[in-house]
Amino acid sequence: MLRFLTAGESHGPGLTLIVDGMPAGVPVTALALDRDLARRQAGHGRGGRMAIERDRVQLRSGVRHGLTTGAPIAVTVENRDYASWQAAMHPEPLATDEIPPDVRHRQPRPGHADLAGALMLLSRDARNVLERASARNTVARVVAGGLGKALLATQGVSVVGHVLAIGTVTAQLQTRDLARLAADSESSPVRCADADATLAMTAAIDSAAAAGDTLGGRIEVLADGLPPGLGHFAEWDRRLDGILARALMSVPSVKAVEIGDGLAQSAGLGSAAHDVITYDAAAKRYRHASNHAGGIEGGMSNGERLVLRAALKPIPTLGHPLPSIDLETHATSDAARVRSDVCIVPAAAVVCEAVVAWELCAAFLERFGGVTLGEVGERLAQYAAALEAMS
Repeated sequence: MLRFLTAGESHGPGLTLIVDGMPAGVPVTALALDRDLARRQAGHGRGGRMAIERDRVQLRSGVRHGLTTGAPIAVTVENRDYASWQAAMHPEPLATDEIPPDVRHRQPRPGHADLAGALMLLSRDARNVLERASARNTVARVVAGGLGKALLATQGVSVVGHVLAIGTVTAQLQTRDLARLAADSESSPVRCADADATLAMTAAIDSAAAAGDTLGGRIEVLADGLPPGLGHFAEWDRRLDGILARALMSVPSVKAVEIGDGLAQSAGLGSAAHDVITYDAAAKRYRHASNHAGGIEGGMSNGERLVLRAALKPIPTLGHPLPSIDLETHATSDAARVRSDVCIVPAAAVVCEAVVAWELCAAFLERFGGVTLGEVGERLAQYAAALEAMS
């Protein structure tokens, strides 16, 4: 079973990731993982924190000479901003007169985990909540996704995330070719493959920043090369669509998930909603005349492109804070103001790409797993041969 665990706080010494269950022989380099971390840090609308951090992985175990060993993989990423927060985040007790004023977080932000977490912990200080609930912790998940993509790439699977909309500006895509989408989105400051929309999106972000406000949007994650039969039909918790939806919904700010043309299908007729099954005699494989289902039917991949979309709310840390309540005095107060972003949608496209890649890797290993990468490839090849024989 492939699994991972993360630890670390937004302003603590750093983030830690431990991955268990990755087969031996998967090509992994710090350079490739750092590249995804740099993608996560980029994007028009990011805040001052990104000018401080220079996210770099330190591979502590489980990788030797560029290949996974089959042992647990341990990765750490340093928080450079910790140097400015040591008094607030130091694990040792401090004398009362040493506690700096920004240690206690008493004015919860509407839309953040602050209040719900403080109530759960029975605390009038939301610092412990916000430190762990912070989107800074997606650094570790991007690294996990990078490890997942490393295995998937060896089996011919590609995963790409890009931005569809920011605020009211929606991209009009000219291509659905995955390589072209990836290249065009990587060259955009908002990770959008539409050049005209890119200009309008950056202007909308600048306008929101000038107003002390924030913007949300929508992203899309696509995956090509998946074999049919990932996931399962027999139990609810093994359905691939449910697994992927849960993973995307766990990303901070994501409030809705769509698979394929799910929203449009809800308003139409069944005769137009479902993908007609065809047979490609030359390739000896079953196909679909369309892909409204987004590559998943009955909880399983069906061999077509995986299409997932996620909608993200504007982040809750505003330049002009909303009214809140002081957790100690109960007096009306502005919500706490901390250094933050204006728009995290471009970064979220990278994070969502990573969480999808991780879950696809886990599903892949559940179906074709072995203790070495060679075994995984052999089992996939056997399955492909069996599919061709029945076709």
